[in-house]
Amino acid sequence: MNLLHIITPVKDSLATTLDTIRSVMSSRLSEPFTYTIYDDFSSDETARRLDEEALAQGFQVVHLRDVTDHPSPNYLLVLQTARENALAADAHLCIVESDVTVQPDTLQALLDGARQRTDCGIAAAVTVDEAGEVNYPYLHAKNLPKEAAPTDKHCSFCCSLLTPELLRRFDFSELNPNKSWYDVTISHEALARGLKNYLFTNLPVVHRPHQSRPWKQLKYKNPLLYYWKKFTKGLDKI
Repeated sequence: MNLLHIITPVKDSLATTLDTIRSVMSSRLSEPFTYTIYDDFSSDETARRLDEEALAQGFQVVHLRDVTDHPSPNYLLVLQTARENALAADAHLCIVESDVTVQPDTLQALLDGARQRTDCGIAAAVTVDEAGEVNYPYLHAKNLPKEAAPTDKHCSFCCSLLTPELLRRFDFSELNPNKSWYDVTISHEALARGLKNYLFTNLPVVHRPHQSRPWKQLKYKNPLLYYWKKFTKGLDKI
């Protein structure tokens, strides 16, 4: 039986992270799953609270400070570790980021949708704000029909499921260690390896963008300052 491995990378933003955890742990799933929080050098307070919640709710926490000296962000290490674990179990790998909350049936529907499409590399849920309006990073999908459809645009890892076939075809050791984020690269690699990526506009998840890295809010409030910081400080490499 294929399992479902769910992961959430965390960098503080405790309030939204707890919302994410509660929504994932409230999911209605018809088969065994594992849920792992990767704590990327959060504060001591956040780390302690994650351990308490893990004990109470039954998920796992990996504190990256215990396994690497590399400063945050450590998304590459998280993805490589999660891929290895999923491959070993022949499992689908679902990424739910710490500024996202899912509906009780979201993850099962993504899993079912991926299995129904033998060519699926990534199955992604569309993001919406708290009023239900499609928001970043899927603004291009605002007027699309509410259905699952293949997309040539990249799938954000806000809430995306990577199939075992994609994990077998693309070794994450090939990812560029000089980048910070990898959703664009992995989306393109899925297509290059003969798979299709599907955006499920009928499976909305609430997204509160960039809660764990508040400086990125500048992208909307002061884009000139955002891009100055991005390029002069080498931040947010995609």
